Amino acid sequence: MHQTSRFVRTVSALGLAALFASCSNAGDPVTIRVPDVPLTMYGPVAQSATGCCGDFVYVTNFGSGDVSAESIGRGGRLSPVAGQPFAAGAEPWGITVDPLGRFAYVANYGSNTVSAYTIDAANGNLKPVVGSPFATGAEPTYVAVGPFGKFAYVSNYGSNDVSAYIIDGASGALKPVAGSPFAAGTAPHGVVVDPTGGFAYVVNYMSANVSAYTIDTSGALKQVRGSPYAAGPEAAGLGIGPTGRFLYVANNISSNVSGYAINAKSGALTPIAGSPFAAAYGAHAVAFVPNGRFMYVPDCASNEVSAFAVDGSSGALTPVAGSPFAALQCPHGVAVNPSGDFVYLPDEYSNSISAYAIDAKSGALNPAVGSPYAAGSEPIGIATCRRVGNVCEPDPLSTPSP
Repeated sequence: MHQTSRFVRTVSALGLAALFASCSNAGDPVTIRVPDVPLTMYGPVAQSATGCCGDFVYVTNFGSGDVSAESIGRGGRLSPVAGQPFAAGAEPWGITVDPLGRFAYVANYGSNTVSAYTIDAANGNLKPVVGSPFATGAEPTYVAVGPFGKFAYVSNYGSNDVSAYIIDGASGALKPVAGSPFAAGTAPHGVVVDPTGGFAYVVNYMSANVSAYTIDTSGALKQVRGSPYAAGPEAAGLGIGPTGRFLYVANNISSNVSGYAINAKSGALTPIAGSPFAAAYGAHAVAFVPNGRFMYVPDCASNEVSAFAVDGSSGALTPVAGSPFAALQCPHGVAVNPSGDFVYLPDEYSNSISAYAIDAKSGALNPAVGSPYAAGSEPIGIATCRRVGNVCEPDPLSTPSP
């Protein structure tokens, strides 16, 4: 499956309000972010020089119909989790982890379903949830879970809508929200929920815009006044920064990133001054470091990854020195490990996962020792999570993630 015959696929772990905690064998502490604490109380996240052991990486393999699972070791090295790969539906695409790290969800493009798994925090194993897979609309691409783990949303590329589900907190099973699915634009290609759980956003690939919704107490979606908002041609991936103030859309054909300020009361979007911001050719996914200082965008067509410094006040993006950085063959998704030390990219055409060390001061990327690592056939979706106690915490606001 090639971008010339269909459309450029993009995936990442789409924006979640992540929790962070320090690793028992890492030197630097990490500020804990709890979803029900006001955003103004979220502090900066310290970054260690070596990374934490016990973190996990999950990658969807579109061609082989399964999910690769890797344990993150010192220096960002990846080691296969025992028992992997884990079976998924036909042509698995996006993957995400719920905020408490209990469950993982995979959108299966080829079988019109979403697979649900429980995560074994001790070893990273995935076990199918009873009743999985669950029906979606046509050609689902991405899945996002709200910050409190109550609702899940799936963007359906083929049916131009969004499926909404209530998550069973004990089992991880999915039950359709009343009124689901909800209308979106043409070919919705990604979905994200803001850190407050009040708004959801869907990027529409063919109509080149972003649909904005309010989320009510039942999980139902209602279009925000003024929605949809214009984006670039073949708008492919999106993500929300850790503060919840800004949303970014990766535009594949125009090779740039659209930035928007989010109205905290209404959810409406306003373009950031200077937007769109130039990226390499084929931009289509978004991921942030935990403290929000840097953002990364994989560029499938140019085999590169663009890196940006993020202005915390205005949301403006400035290229990191040396950006874009060389990647392998068609990096699709992007994820940052929970402590913010490493970037991981699934490289679709080389059937591998690339790892990069992040310079904590500049945001620059350097290939990690041992990279790349083997994956399944056509890896495109990626999510990371951290093992802490009896739960595994999700990745830091990566984009579904795409």
